[in-house]
Amino acid sequence: MKTSPLTYVLVSPARNEEDYIELTIKSVINQTVLPAKWVIVSDGSTDRTDEIVKKYAAEYPWIELVRRPERKVRHFAGKVDCFNSGYERLKDIPYDVIGSLDADISFEPVYFEFLLGKLAENPKLGLVGTPFREGNVSYDYRFTSTEHVSGACQLFRRQCFEAIGGYTPVKGGGIDVIAVLSSRMHGWLTRTYPEKFCEHHRVMGSAKHNVFMNGFKLGQKDYMLGRHPLWQLFRSVYQISRKPVIIGGVTLFAGYMWSMVRGLERPVSKELVAFQRREQMTRLKRFFTGRRAVPEAGVGQS
Repeated sequence: MKTSPLTYVLVSPARNEEDYIELTIKSVINQTVLPAKWVIVSDGSTDRTDEIVKKYAAEYPWIELVRRPERKVRHFAGKVDCFNSGYERLKDIPYDVIGSLDADISFEPVYFEFLLGKLAENPKLGLVGTPFREGNVSYDYRFTSTEHVSGACQLFRRQCFEAIGGYTPVKGGGIDVIAVLSSRMHGWLTRTYPEKFCEHHRVMGSAKHNVFMNGFKLGQKDYMLGRHPLWQLFRSVYQISRKPVIIGGVTLFAGYMWSMVRGLERPVSKELVAFQRREQMTRLKRFFTGRRAVPEAGVGQS
């Protein structure tokens, strides 16, 4: 096992993940740099999730299972509650970096060694991660900024995570996006490294909705997070060419417009909305003027 100048801890909310969580556990225990502590929080799981975690926790003392009561409704605010339960278990442990790790992903043994190395190289980096893949589908970096860090695995410098006050509980989702934007608003750099990736085994949204409702819900989420209408239009047009062809883009835009017409109250501050929209307009301008390279980390900060 190798060492790193930075120590790290992990928290994984898990709700009925018996099909995938063993893949995640095996990925972590095979890391070249191990975490000081990994708290897996069972969100009232009713399948074999707890049993699987207990088996590994008995062998690896740095793995801890925390179980929360069952709840009927699955939403992202509940995921934040789970994370915070795990976070509470880390308050007396010294560490430099804290990660939120989904319980349905897998990755190569050097994954955390690589990301910790990036944080060690640049003290201005507050949040790092990699893209995820679902089968043959991955991010298209013509349209996705490397400043965004996917919620599948977000690795925060401790000072950054404490500065943003942790995750914001939003039932409709987008908690990872809010964390990324908040980090940059507080002056930290955020970065995804496309040369690495993790495999996401549960198709996004499949836990609750069909593929058509996924697009509508995603559009609703985009509105709630305050994305610019012009950005949303181009985003929807792009999604028309992606699976599910046409219907994905149409439902995405419909969800956004439905929320706009109803004037739904956003769970994020006006300052965060303005900050995000400035970044989006900067990127659109660069794209249409032929300067397609995504902004470097930190560009667009207020």
